[in-house]
Amino acid sequence: CWEVREHNSSEWCHFIRSNPDCRLDGGFLDYLDGVFCVFPPRLLPLAVTLYALWLLYLFIILGVTAEKFFCPNLSAISTNLKLSHNVAVFSLTSPLHGVTFLAFGNGAPDVFSAVVAFSDPRTAGLAIGAIFGAGVFVTTVLAGGIALVKPFTAASRPFLRDVIFYMVAVFLTFVVLYLGRIRLGEALGYLGLYLFYVLTVVLCTWIHRRQRGDGLAPPGAWEPEMPTDVEEPEPSSTNSGDYGEEYRPLLPSREGSLRILTSALSPLDYRKWRRKPWYWRLFKAFRVPVELVLLLTVPVVDPDKDDLNWKRPLNCLHILTSPLLCVLTLKSGAYGLYQIQGIFPVWALVTLVASALALIIFITTSNEEPPKYHCVFAFLGFLASAMWINAAATELVNILRTLGIIFQLSNTVLGLTLLAWGNSIGDTFSDLTMARQGYPRMAFSACFGGIIFNILVGVGLGCLLQMTSSQPLVKVRP
Repeated sequence: CWEVREHNSSEWCHFIRSNPDCRLDGGFLDYLDGVFCVFPPRLLPLAVTLYALWLLYLFIILGVTAEKFFCPNLSAISTNLKLSHNVAVFSLTSPLHGVTFLAFGNGAPDVFSAVVAFSDPRTAGLAIGAIFGAGVFVTTVLAGGIALVKPFTAASRPFLRDVIFYMVAVFLTFVVLYLGRIRLGEALGYLGLYLFYVLTVVLCTWIHRRQRGDGLAPPGAWEPEMPTDVEEPEPSSTNSGDYGEEYRPLLPSREGSLRILTSALSPLDYRKWRRKPWYWRLFKAFRVPVELVLLLTVPVVDPDKDDLNWKRPLNCLHILTSPLLCVLTLKSGAYGLYQIQGIFPVWALVTLVASALALIIFITTSNEEPPKYHCVFAFLGFLASAMWINAAATELVNILRTLGIIFQLSNTVLGLTLLAWGNSIGDTFSDLTMARQGYPRMAFSACFGGIIFNILVGVGLGCLLQMTSSQPLVKVRP
């Protein structure tokens, strides 16, 4: 498909539509058809500019969804399952392991992008390039930035452990690139190595705490001057960022359902808006449409609040919108538009069932007190936010492939640069913020924990899902 620019401009559209290699898998928009058929050749720079702006907005969508919806629901699920943070493998409390929960939350866009990219051999190089590019960026620019923001002494043994695991993961990926394919055993090996890494983390933490509790090791044997869980306050994943004040209950306990709904759907805190500088307001203005749509479709459960962030009218609306979102984004809407026996579409059936369930919940609950099954909304929110991330990642991969064809760049180069930098935005902001708040060791650990998660789970899960759906091996084309 890269040969399209070598033809006369009058033949671009015919070449794109007749060449099977130019078909984009998944996604809601055909970017190649748009740039080569809809826009005339003289307006190609305009099309590229619009695509670049849309690319930036997709990164905003990924970041907002992961930070404000995916991570909070993930934290709520861990809390509701009554798992300790180390056993649940999600921890923000221990500076030893930002490598777990924080890595999972920040790595969601990277993993979903990798899963989408591995679904097509033509874009597999994009996934590999993005993972390596993000690794280089995070271990150099971000790690250096953390040290500049808050100088600290690195914990030698955890640092050495993380570096060893990362080097092993990189070596395995080089072997995969050399062979040009990934088989089932290799994909399972990636996931198995990550599980071994998690078990190593949990074991090291347990040994460290046991030694300190028994007085066998002085404080700092593993992590110099490291505060304990009791000494270090736990930052709330659901109260960070803009929504910390927005989710604070401002209404009387017996406010009407309509007022509760309008207040819950407001993505702006007007008091904060007046205090912030102009550039924050500008960025927030771009985020507002995304946040509004996400508030409409993704429930968020907050275990740190007395009411668990229960908004009865909005949560009942989520019973309808979240399942609709899932069926209309899965396989780019193919399942949702499928007609049962050629008569009744799946989305209509989902609408009927969900509407009835929402009505029952609305009648049997109150505005003041969440129901006992409110924790189920965390699972629904987790699934809905994952579908949003997957849909945005699909568009992201398709538009990057389109830009690669326009500029005749390899997918690996695009992955090493644009995709890697864009997906690292969330890691950069969250880790630097954590360092400023006085947790530089946790942020530094998250740098390595995040890239280990991305490379092992991103490659392993992406290839495994592709093997279960179509073929026994995944070809990697640089």
